[in-house]
Amino acid sequence: MAAPRPQSSLRGALCRQLLLTLVVFSFACEACKKETFIIPYKLEADKMIGRVNLKECLGSVDHIQSSDPDFRVLEDGSVYTAHAVVLSDEKRSFTIRLSDTKKQTQKEILVLLEYQKKVLRKRHTKETVLRRSKRRWAPIPCSMQENSLGPFPLFLQQVQSDAAQNYTIFYSISGRGVDKEPLNLFFIERDTGNLYCTRPVDREEYDVFDLIAYASTADGYSADFPLPLPIRVEDENDNYPIFTEAIYNFEVPESSRIGTTVGVVCATDRDEPDTMHTRLKYSILEQTPRSPGLFSVHPSTGVITTVSHYLDREVADKYSLIMKVQDMDGQFFGLMSTATCIITVKDSNDNLPTFRQNAYEASVEENMVNVEILRIPIEDKDLINTANWRANFTILKGNENGHFKISTDKATNEGVLSVVKPLDYEENHQVVLEIGVTNEAPFTRDVALRMTTMNRAVVTVHVKDQDEGPECRPEVQYIQIKENSAVGSKINGYEAYDPESKSSSGLRYKILHDPKEWITINDGSGSVQTSKTLDREVITPKNELYNITVLAIDQDGRSCTGTLAVSIEDVNDNPPEILQDYLVICKANMEYVDISAIDRDSSVNGAPFYFSLANTSPEINRLWTITRVNDTAARLAYQKNAQFQEYFIPVAVKDRAGLSATKTLRVNLCDCTNPVQCRSTARSADVILGKWAILAILLGIALLFSILLTLVCGIVSARNKKAFPEDLAQQNLIISNTEAPGDDKVCSANGFMTQTVNNANQGFCGTMGSGVKNGGQETIEMVKGGHQTLESCHGAGHHHTLDSCRGGAVEVENSRYTYSEWQNFTQPRLGEKLHLCNQDEEHMPSQDYVLTYNYEGRGSPAGSVGCCSEKQEEDGLDFLNNLEAKFTALAETCTKR
Repeated sequence: MAAPRPQSSLRGALCRQLLLTLVVFSFACEACKKETFIIPYKLEADKMIGRVNLKECLGSVDHIQSSDPDFRVLEDGSVYTAHAVVLSDEKRSFTIRLSDTKKQTQKEILVLLEYQKKVLRKRHTKETVLRRSKRRWAPIPCSMQENSLGPFPLFLQQVQSDAAQNYTIFYSISGRGVDKEPLNLFFIERDTGNLYCTRPVDREEYDVFDLIAYASTADGYSADFPLPLPIRVEDENDNYPIFTEAIYNFEVPESSRIGTTVGVVCATDRDEPDTMHTRLKYSILEQTPRSPGLFSVHPSTGVITTVSHYLDREVADKYSLIMKVQDMDGQFFGLMSTATCIITVKDSNDNLPTFRQNAYEASVEENMVNVEILRIPIEDKDLINTANWRANFTILKGNENGHFKISTDKATNEGVLSVVKPLDYEENHQVVLEIGVTNEAPFTRDVALRMTTMNRAVVTVHVKDQDEGPECRPEVQYIQIKENSAVGSKINGYEAYDPESKSSSGLRYKILHDPKEWITINDGSGSVQTSKTLDREVITPKNELYNITVLAIDQDGRSCTGTLAVSIEDVNDNPPEILQDYLVICKANMEYVDISAIDRDSSVNGAPFYFSLANTSPEINRLWTITRVNDTAARLAYQKNAQFQEYFIPVAVKDRAGLSATKTLRVNLCDCTNPVQCRSTARSADVILGKWAILAILLGIALLFSILLTLVCGIVSARNKKAFPEDLAQQNLIISNTEAPGDDKVCSANGFMTQTVNNANQGFCGTMGSGVKNGGQETIEMVKGGHQTLESCHGAGHHHTLDSCRGGAVEVENSRYTYSEWQNFTQPRLGEKLHLCNQDEEHMPSQDYVLTYNYEGRGSPAGSVGCCSEKQEEDGLDFLNNLEAKFTALAETCTKR
């Protein structure tokens, strides 16, 4: 598809646009005569075909009428189709009649509709339309004005294919604005390729439309490649700039410097960026209160700054600015909007607190303490209850002795002057104080004003005299007593005085506290004397003073207390003392050992110490030496030929004053690598039993002898009786480790009946099955030993127990024990175990473990099952080989494995 022929170049397009303008003006001049419109051959209903200038034809028009009912004319001169119109001829005309009823004037405008149709031949089916493939047509950028007033449909441009010179070509378009939202915004004339817009467009909603144009023959053959057809919507300044906030709130400290940033305002504009339509300019329309201008705004950035240093919160604490923003770079025809900016002035400490007067007076009685004597008010213009308003008071002069304190009342911001230390009328009748006041926050004014940031006032305090008791001045008085002084030694003591007379006469003294009760005091003079011998080493710590509390009382009973500090002068009454007693030397890795000493006396009578071997044997002097290490330690060394043994070495130590002492050290020269090894051995060897340990050992031995004697007596008495053997239970009760009843049975050669279980008329054979109880396994086996069977013992219709059929004494195991002893031993145990075997896990009677058999009576062919044999041989079970077939299973069960 080639470029439209009338639009081959940009220069040509501009020339054609100028020519078109001239033609329109020509038509406007002949508006009352004729108006010509070029239209398609086919028009839809309510389509605009053009506009005529009615006012040039007739200044005032009351009535407009069209001679052709297919067309209607509006008051602005727009001509629309009333119905769908198809032009059958190349030309069509109608008349517009205009009437002015007031002037009785009528005029007519002739409207000529032209349509020139080219008659081109159709493409033969077998004929191929040539396509230009060497270059693709790039359309001249097409644009339309945003919010255009028409007339609509608005002609945009003509699209034409080169193939239209030889063939009948039909044009079509697609894309957004055609078959996509917004639908039917654009259409193209099928025959001419003229592109139209049907209604106004908002650029802020659609800034460009990318259409695709198609050229095809009547039979649907594509005459050219699809043509991209972008349509750009040119922006119109139809959007007002809008501030991001309706009300801005900013804060700025008072007394701020010029150029201090207050805040930033910002506005947005929906029009096309980087154009005059969005070039915004900020300004301040109005300031309230209307004081001299204090603020300015940058026209491009919207930054608000201060332009004056006279910003004072005490004058105005809040300002309101009306901000304006205007597009078109602030030109008068630009669109504008406004917003409000509230600027709050924050308080700064730019006002000094001041006293209401320069001098104050107050009075207080002497010896009074913790009393309020004066309140000092101040004035401050800064914001109340802030650090800029709260006051800090200071006593600048006159309080060198610390008698006064001044504080701030947080509620009233007053200075409260108090006495915290008693005043003495006899010393000062009045005190003059200089008070200064500042704020908690630092002062923020210029440097010149900071030189006078503290306001001052003078306070004169008058001290009133008061009749008072004795005074203990100074409170602590010192005396010195030599250690070990004789009892009753007198020393000057404590002295108080009457402040009025400055005399000590008439005062009485008493000791309130004496830790060791070493001192007594004379109640009239206050002198002291020793009541016991003083020992400096008893005081803890030793270098501290010995303090005694003394009470002084006048004639009126008023008193004061003081401290008598006694310094006890040291006497060399304590020799040095060696700290070690027992030492271990490992000869393998130790050549010496160090010893040290202490002296309880003062340093004057203490170190340096002198160590030596005292009155030792020649062997000790030959094997051991002692040398000085420092003032309080010495080194004890041995010769290489010293043997492994424990040595007793006497060592003498002497202080600097010559007082000495001797101590014998136990030194263990040991064959070891660590002294701990020899110490543990020495401890075990040095164990010494005390008297209580020896007594406990003797009692234990006596208890052991009594136990042995009891055992011997029991054995002797047991030999005089027939004792049941220990292994009897093993001969009768054998554990077979069976896990289920009836699996393993052994019958004795001569069984007998046991006692009936649970009073049932059932007997048990001498061979008992396995009894399982609570997960355990118990097998009861009776051995031979009885001479009687159940048949010879039972009565008619009765079932006898072992008691009733034993008759007389039956010898068991070579007749060593009587049957009574046998029965007394086994009967309770077998009965208990059989009773347990006849119960399940819940201790309920059960037949699942031990099965009972009824007595079948005399004369039964099978004999009694209560016993398996009447033979008395030791291991005589051979008779089982001659039993009948029905005893085979029983024989297998009873065969001893």
